[in-house]
Amino acid sequence: MKRHNVFGRKGMFVISFIFSLFIAGVLSASSQEQPSLRDRAEELYRRYEYANAAAVYVKLVDTKKPRIQDLERLADCYLKMLDYESAENWYARVIGMEGSGSANRLRYGEVLKANGKYAEAKKQLEAYAAETGDRGQVAIDIAGCDSALVWMANPTSHHLRNEGINTSLSEFSAFPVGDQVYYAGEPDEFMQGVGTYGWTGHSFLRVYTANRNADNVLTNPVIATEHINNGKFHIGPLTADATGNTLFVTRTYVGKDGERTKEGPRKYHTHRLELYIYAKNNDGTWSSEPFAYNNVQEYSLGHATLSEDGATLYYASDMPGGHGGTDIWYSEKQADGSWGTPVNAGPAINSAGNELFPNIGPDNALYYSSDGFAGMGGLDVFQATGSKHQWTAKQSLRYPVNSSGDDFAYIVTFDGEEGIAGYLSSNRKGGQGNDDIYSFSFEKPKIVIVLRGTTSNKKTGERIAATVTLFDGKREIIARKSSGDEGTFEFVLDRDRAYTVLGQKEGYHADSAKVNTAGITKSDTLEVALLLEPVFRVGDTFELENIYYDFDKHNIRPDAAAILDELVRTMRDNPTLKIELSSHTDSRGTHAYNEALSQRRAQSAVDYLVSRGIARDRMVAKGYGETRLVNRCADGVPCSRDEHQANRRTEVTVLAY
Repeated sequence: MKRHNVFGRKGMFVISFIFSLFIAGVLSASSQEQPSLRDRAEELYRRYEYANAAAVYVKLVDTKKPRIQDLERLADCYLKMLDYESAENWYARVIGMEGSGSANRLRYGEVLKANGKYAEAKKQLEAYAAETGDRGQVAIDIAGCDSALVWMANPTSHHLRNEGINTSLSEFSAFPVGDQVYYAGEPDEFMQGVGTYGWTGHSFLRVYTANRNADNVLTNPVIATEHINNGKFHIGPLTADATGNTLFVTRTYVGKDGERTKEGPRKYHTHRLELYIYAKNNDGTWSSEPFAYNNVQEYSLGHATLSEDGATLYYASDMPGGHGGTDIWYSEKQADGSWGTPVNAGPAINSAGNELFPNIGPDNALYYSSDGFAGMGGLDVFQATGSKHQWTAKQSLRYPVNSSGDDFAYIVTFDGEEGIAGYLSSNRKGGQGNDDIYSFSFEKPKIVIVLRGTTSNKKTGERIAATVTLFDGKREIIARKSSGDEGTFEFVLDRDRAYTVLGQKEGYHADSAKVNTAGITKSDTLEVALLLEPVFRVGDTFELENIYYDFDKHNIRPDAAAILDELVRTMRDNPTLKIELSSHTDSRGTHAYNEALSQRRAQSAVDYLVSRGIARDRMVAKGYGETRLVNRCADGVPCSRDEHQANRRTEVTVLAY
């Protein structure tokens, strides 16, 4: 997928960090004339404040006949914020509107790919190629979809663990130095003196350290010493030499020499990235100097890493003379200790896209990320062998190292006969925040445990083709494949792990089963049958389980939002479906109060779905109060808490399909 902002969120390049400066005439006009809601949205969008712009566009499109331009802007805001789930919701509406151009179908295909829906993404990308005749624009993405389906059906033996230092914000690029790691992270809102990046609404990056145990577990995260974190904007990531006494820090230039552009009456100032080298002095203090080949007026440069012998410095840059967006370059250490003129690492590893986050592993293997080759989505991790500008055998590290999200900053910390271990950064689904740090291990399996299963129509017993996904106990995807026309599938499992296997097919209720390999000590074969029931007949009613509200409240709690998001996906994936969303109370309280409360709750649920991209005219909110009890617990009947809870429910009734 061609990324629209490869570096914007991770402290990188391309669309670096842009701040708006308004001339006096604009300020004077705005003080005399109140801008409209659309003017506010457009201004925020032009200033790259996508999180704030999206909140305004949501209000603009909540109408019977929204403007397609507003919907396009809203979808693009979420795409640029890398919120692919929300972007999919809105692009699904955009492409169904009259007047939607082929570019929207292209973006929809890109978003579907980012969400791991490779078969669906390929259909949209193929449709774009047919409409425009420009297959070359999507050829790499289509090839990536085909490869991803194969890789997810046959994953490698990498085991990933989300590290405990991760938060709801971004943490990425762990680099080990002794029994610690350095990494880049977004400070929370309580960190004093750290500004906010309007693109995401989060704080500028800073460098952190954490303790590293023998098994690569990371603990005790703290912000690094002031000598590193003394910049105004983004700081990090960093790498170090073998001694840890020389640090190579990527940071945003804070001066006024960056590129200036003008759009109408507005002026913009672009702050590019530069590389700084910190050296530890004998007295324990640090001195720093800019890398000799920084040039913030023309390009960005950062993400440095050293060869094992310390004689070659690799880095990423969009300097002139490359093969595409950003490339891997290198400089050789000179006799006087300085670094030589940058040399491009060549077409074997660089593409027309973006190459980033180089790391040198054992035997000088190069690990780096790219969005310019056939991959699973966003940035994928690749490995190559060689050095400098001579590289061979470039290959993807496949799934699960790579995912539908951005996967980067792959580094090996151990390489032995029994396997390898290291760290990886990713914004894949199932993490703690935006970007997370994962530790990984790769071991050769000693026994083989196979899960065999079938997918069938629950009503007829007929075998059907379905998408089957294997999850671990934390609901992270292990593998995914089609059961094919014969309705059969097979996965290889690990010892002492809990799994869930899920079967899905459009027009059917999904079915799942739990599998556990605890206690299995020799090779074995387990079996499971998944029964999928046809859905969406007019008049059908089903309950949304675990939709809870605080006492006497109607606001949507986070746990309820997670359940409603599943309904959002159902509505999005079945665009002809119309529903009544009803809320019910128990018998306690007056009839009139319960009816009003349930109506507010039902309306809140509908409003939530609207905010997530579902057109309001596809839903009816209805509060039934206590008029449709499911048990004996009417007025005056003593009942337990659980019996009353059974009546406090949210239901969906199919009105049209």
